[in-house]
Amino acid sequence: MINTVKITEAIHFIGVNDRETYLFENLWPLDKGVSYNSYLINDEKVAVIDTVKNTKMDAFIEKIESIIGGRTVDYLIINHMEPDHSGAIKAVKEKYPDVMIVGNKKTFEFLENFYGKMKNYYIIDDGDILDLGQHKLQFYLTPMVHWPETMMTFETTKKVLFSGDAFGGFGTLDGGVFDDEVNLEFYTNEIRRYYSNIVGKYGAMVQKALKKLKDADIDTKVVAPTHGPVWRSNPSCIIDYYDRWSRSATEEGVVIVYGSMYGNTQKMADFIARKLAEKGIKNIRIYDASKTHVSYIISDIWRFKGVILGSCAYNTGLFPAMETVLHKIENSQLKNRYLGIFGTASWSGGGVSNLNQFAERIKWEKLGESVEAKSSPKEEEFEKCQVIAEEMAIKLIEERVDQPPLCE
Repeated sequence: MINTVKITEAIHFIGVNDRETYLFENLWPLDKGVSYNSYLINDEKVAVIDTVKNTKMDAFIEKIESIIGGRTVDYLIINHMEPDHSGAIKAVKEKYPDVMIVGNKKTFEFLENFYGKMKNYYIIDDGDILDLGQHKLQFYLTPMVHWPETMMTFETTKKVLFSGDAFGGFGTLDGGVFDDEVNLEFYTNEIRRYYSNIVGKYGAMVQKALKKLKDADIDTKVVAPTHGPVWRSNPSCIIDYYDRWSRSATEEGVVIVYGSMYGNTQKMADFIARKLAEKGIKNIRIYDASKTHVSYIISDIWRFKGVILGSCAYNTGLFPAMETVLHKIENSQLKNRYLGIFGTASWSGGGVSNLNQFAERIKWEKLGESVEAKSSPKEEEFEKCQVIAEEMAIKLIEERVDQPPLCE
């Protein structure tokens, strides 16, 4: 029996799980896999909204057939052309040769560059409506969330927002498909990791998209993204998270990231963490940049206000794993953080001096003076590390507010 899920009587979830791919976009670890979500509206006209990765085409087509039988697919709506969502377009076209492919002008530029020219284009613009019978689809262009052609499709009768990559996250849907069926703590972490690494750089465009939806007075009952759970119980939760993250809003906490060859820089990291805890800071994350993938590190830096970076010197420069972290932070264009700097040097410097140059570029508020120990930290360096911890704790506690999690 083919496993499909009803969102409403006529709107079906026809997504698939991918537990085989090791790296998303060949970059981001998929320890818990990922889902590729697609949707079908079975009305007088049949519409499929987005497809799946090309490795999952057979299962995808089987799901469509299990719902509509011998009927045809009339419309294929493409919210986003990235191959994990467009990979089955040719399979749909081969199965249903008369299908009308719906997208905006930029959609079809990408379509032809990826898959060649096809027949039956239906070009839409902002606010256009497509009538399926009882269901009506309205389109909203949301460029650079996170590609130039991205758009969202709103089903106006049942109030379902098919949002593309927006509001999505990593993690397969293991039985539960809806927000009220899954462990939201796990998915919130994976949604934030997805947002911070893939969408986060385009926070200003996310804000524009959110404003467009608000100005259109959309009363969304369900948010149906192309990755992760479908939000039917509390759709405002995921929308509020995106609003918060795209404004660089933070929670109280500190992320300490270090690069260390022989453990001396690590000693300083552990010392700073202990002093933070003594001052009442509970959310403290310590990461060895050599052992933790940068996608997890940047996710927590996106979450918490305090960032403390440490590096030993390596061949007169920065420790290589820390270079990766700094590059990702700068590329993400994160704002509104507190920064501390520490590290070690032996026969040459380079670690702390490069962190100082990073501080000048990133323009975060720097706390304490940068601490650089000669080979291993002594009492003087530990005292300076304590100052960083104390100033960080003071800043965070001054801003402390009693803010419950949005998804409660």
